[in-house]
Amino acid sequence: MTQPARPDMTQPARPDMPQPARRDMPQHTLPGRPVPLDRPALRDRPAASVPPALPVHPDRPRVTELRLAAFTSHRRAAFPLGPLTLLAGRSGCGKTSALRAYEALARLGGGAELGEAFPDPVACVPERARPDAQRRRGFRIGCTADGPAGPVRLDVAVQAEPELRVVGERLTSDGLVLLETALRDPGKRAVQAAWHTAGPTSVTRGPLPDDRLGTPLLPLRVAGKTPGQRRVLAAAEQMVVALRSAFACDPEPSRMRDPVAAGSGRLRSGCGNLADVLWRTRAECGRRHAQLVAAVRAGCGGPVVDVLARLNGNGTVAAAVDRGGGHHTDLGLLGHGELRYLAFALVLLTGPGVLEVDPAGEVPAALQSLTILADGFDRGLDPRQRRELLGLAARMCERGHIRLVGAVSDGSWAAGTEGVTVVHLDRD
Repeated sequence: MTQPARPDMTQPARPDMPQPARRDMPQHTLPGRPVPLDRPALRDRPAASVPPALPVHPDRPRVTELRLAAFTSHRRAAFPLGPLTLLAGRSGCGKTSALRAYEALARLGGGAELGEAFPDPVACVPERARPDAQRRRGFRIGCTADGPAGPVRLDVAVQAEPELRVVGERLTSDGLVLLETALRDPGKRAVQAAWHTAGPTSVTRGPLPDDRLGTPLLPLRVAGKTPGQRRVLAAAEQMVVALRSAFACDPEPSRMRDPVAAGSGRLRSGCGNLADVLWRTRAECGRRHAQLVAAVRAGCGGPVVDVLARLNGNGTVAAAVDRGGGHHTDLGLLGHGELRYLAFALVLLTGPGVLEVDPAGEVPAALQSLTILADGFDRGLDPRQRRELLGLAARMCERGHIRLVGAVSDGSWAAGTEGVTVVHLDRD
């Protein structure tokens, strides 16, 4: 395939992947640890002789930047992601599409095929993008993951038409290309890949499938015999772990009001099986359930003594709020905002074992973090509920095992809150 002439690569036959950021551009990385000047050996030295501090990278791999080079309404967009990030803007500015891009990368990082990650790939093509001479159109997304291996960049070009396939992928670290793929022969269902070796030969070449990412497949192809190969494996593992554990959540109150069939007790994305999950969590962990009750008490109207769940004789589970004195309020009688608030609070107070996610089983849980993708984080909530939910999210994200990227219509109410990054997406 020949490379399209247009530089924005909206139809990536051979992607013009973004180059590493220039040194004069701001980088969203964690600061280095300050040099301890109270040591005698350093205190008496002139300031110019103090050695520079080495950068400190987190033990838990985490995504620190999302890039949408050409995706739906986004072009050349980059969003810094902190422990708790709110994407703010009016309807139509691209908040939901940014969350969907992150979710797609998470699925691809877990080894999913393109069709699973992008069920409607044509909708991901940038607006007004015209096909090339071969009638090809596509999109480009990427991210940066920081961790023990340092910042690692992943950029992917996907062809959406006439058929869905990966046409280019690049994994880089500190300016060094660790993996690069390109579609050389459109007649073959494979891309030509080259990964860093730093042995007798500088790179190793071989085919990879064009229906999924190559980065998660590297542990099956790279032997790890040379320092270069081990660096490739470390970067690939860091990217996969950072991406893989993500839970997309947009509670649907209309599906949470009625009793539900008893099932696995794992919360689904729309939270329609909330009662079943409450039945499980209330019995498994009294401490977390008490925290949930305290959160509901702070954000819902009326007295709240407990949040109950009961198993009916027909095999369904129903939930209610205990008001005290023997009075219960079924979930079906709660308001729209109260149900969304309750669902988000439960998500924040649980983990991968309760949420319907696929964590990396090869890595200890202590070295992983769960990213919650919360669409409509403020939808239907009153000011008190927004404040209480944001405070709960900030406390949970501060611990490091949970991160949250949420979409809100207005970020002014969260601006200035400690630990919260507000990214405004509004465009003129």
